[in-house]
Amino acid sequence: MKMPKLKGFEFWRNTLRGARYVVAPMVDQSELAWRLLSRRHGAQLCYTPMLHAQVFVRDANYRKENLYCEVCPEDRPLIVQFCANDPEVFVQAALLAQDYCDAVDLNLGCPQMIAKRGHYGAFLQEEWDLLQRMIALANEKLSVPITCKIRVFPEIAKTVKYAQLLEKAGCQLLTVHGRTKEQKGPLAGVASWEHIQAVRKAVNIPVFANGNIQYLSDVEQCIQKTGAHGVMSAEGNLHNPALFEGRNPVVWEMAEEYLEIVQQYPCPLSYVRAHLFKLWHHTLQVHQQLRDELAKVKTLEGLVAVNKQLKLHCQKEIANLKEEEKPKGGLPFSHWICQPYVRPGPKETCKENGTAGVEGSNRGKRALEDEDDGNSDSLSKNKQKKKLRNPNKSFDPSLKPKYAKCDQCGNPKGNKCVFNLCRGCCKKRAFRETADCPGHGLLFKTKYEKSLLWKSSQSNLLNIEMTAQKGEVEETILLKEAIDGVA
Repeated sequence: MKMPKLKGFEFWRNTLRGARYVVAPMVDQSELAWRLLSRRHGAQLCYTPMLHAQVFVRDANYRKENLYCEVCPEDRPLIVQFCANDPEVFVQAALLAQDYCDAVDLNLGCPQMIAKRGHYGAFLQEEWDLLQRMIALANEKLSVPITCKIRVFPEIAKTVKYAQLLEKAGCQLLTVHGRTKEQKGPLAGVASWEHIQAVRKAVNIPVFANGNIQYLSDVEQCIQKTGAHGVMSAEGNLHNPALFEGRNPVVWEMAEEYLEIVQQYPCPLSYVRAHLFKLWHHTLQVHQQLRDELAKVKTLEGLVAVNKQLKLHCQKEIANLKEEEKPKGGLPFSHWICQPYVRPGPKETCKENGTAGVEGSNRGKRALEDEDDGNSDSLSKNKQKKKLRNPNKSFDPSLKPKYAKCDQCGNPKGNKCVFNLCRGCCKKRAFRETADCPGHGLLFKTKYEKSLLWKSSQSNLLNIEMTAQKGEVEETILLKEAIDGVA
């Protein structure tokens, strides 16, 4: 007998077991191995990485790699998150996923450029009719609850109205990231717990808070100030998977445990490398040669070896550590301890660029003007590789060829284009006018004329066949008449 679908607080209490400590959905970073590590150290609920609904529907390998992998009872409760902008596609993807999870989440919080280009995530937050249709249809068709993760509007009142609309459409649990879609990267700033508190008071479904979580004390403070039923962590969890335990372990303890889990539950090497870069972030500012090693290795065994080297370096430092010596670089703990990374704002980034290489400071990014002279010592690694392949190559902007612009869109035009357009604009015009552009290899006129000629030849052949058939019939009639006359 099919169990009725739980809603709201009943769903949170029974299915999600009243989860308070939540690992966020992170692109290529909240895979099974990382979720298992986080669960071992205090996480009570995990989300899958953000999955693309359209790709999930059409690609069986994508489903297998991201969800239909080896069954793991430890990995529950689990919520699958999708990005989507079409109600039918979203529901198709959710129906394919619902037997492998406890709920399906609609991503309305991704602020990245890829979300803008694909028209999903936080860039749907003004399209309330579309969101209402998507959530209502999913709530009607799915056997598991539908949840949403959102970002706030600058205005608290509009954010509250937005949350109430999602609840009315059928959302059973809401995660509120207390930043606007413009607050990202160096402009991230502080998340607004006031917005989250206002949403929590205005809706009658469970609310998770997201933003400003670096330590377990922040989790407790957030729940106290916002009234949220749980707290979600992304960056904090990546730099310290034991955050929800209230511990700050040595980095190699977490790294070694994660690598052991990966050997049992494999994932792409790029995911593992990214996790190690996050875990070892502060140490790699000190041991920069091992940072390069970590970037180069192409096997899991190689990553394990680099991790061991980092561990040995840190243990030597600990052995030589003087009593009451303070951590360098303004960190709260020594660099080999799991701890938060505070993303610098625009002003701090500029300062870092100006002080790169100073002893005791974090390694800053090169200023862009350093590369203008084409000096190989200041080039990026990618450009240095190109320089090795072609020693005569120059990266001096003044020596770059100047391209004439397309008359319509401003992109470089084709040198041999008959319309003085780029390929994209040329293709549209040539198709519209049934014209040729040999410069771009577009032959719409030629192909059209060939098709007309082929149709004409086919018509002539048909006429010849019909004439031949008519002649055969006449001959048959004459022959029959002759035979009848003889008879």
